[in-house]
Amino acid sequence: MKAAIVVFPGTNRERDMAAALEKAAGHNSKPDLIWHGETELKGYDLIVVPGGFSYGDYLRCGAMAGNSPILRSIKEQAERGVTVLGVCNGFQILTETGLLPGVLMRNAGLKFICKMTHIRCERRVAPFTGAMAEGQVSRVAVAHNEGNYFADEDTLNRLEGDDRVLFRYCDDRGNVSDKTNLNGSQRNIAGILNEKGNVLGMMPHPENAIDPIAGGVDGLPLFESLAKAVMERA
Repeated sequence: MKAAIVVFPGTNRERDMAAALEKAAGHNSKPDLIWHGETELKGYDLIVVPGGFSYGDYLRCGAMAGNSPILRSIKEQAERGVTVLGVCNGFQILTETGLLPGVLMRNAGLKFICKMTHIRCERRVAPFTGAMAEGQVSRVAVAHNEGNYFADEDTLNRLEGDDRVLFRYCDDRGNVSDKTNLNGSQRNIAGILNEKGNVLGMMPHPENAIDPIAGGVDGLPLFESLAKAVMERA
């Protein structure tokens, strides 16, 4: 799997993401770390926009990164069908550029949230959850101040009707309720797809749940799904 991980000033999860991709695809598939000032991203199976605080979240989270030169190439590759994954700040950047609908607002409790939580896989679909089961519950970490997903009712209904809500916040048994909605996201949304199904944005960090020594391996199936999808396309 040939993967590119885009790095902005303030990005801090690029090496965690690289470790997750290498573990899933094998150590011979080392991802490239691409500085945001580059303008071309060709020949990649996967493009990842990782978490962190690009430009210190100055102005608005993801706003300045969304205007970096490399975003034009990411959009072009996404339109061509290349798989794109945005996690946490990456999700915020993808909404800023219009690759995904909606916006990530300040957490409902007006506090930074850093904790383990549970998310439920709503749909088994390549390339992101092909190695997972529908309804599968994963224990993963969140670390964000603006993770409160918001969109108008028409957009939310369209996301639901097109099966583009891929992950929701839930409890350890998969139950979804207001109590499990840790940041106020509408309809407990933790991750969504674009219309083509090749772009995923999610707030939780699956890359930090790939090894028992770090607290669990529940994040690994997502990366195994990505590796499996690439191998099947080859």
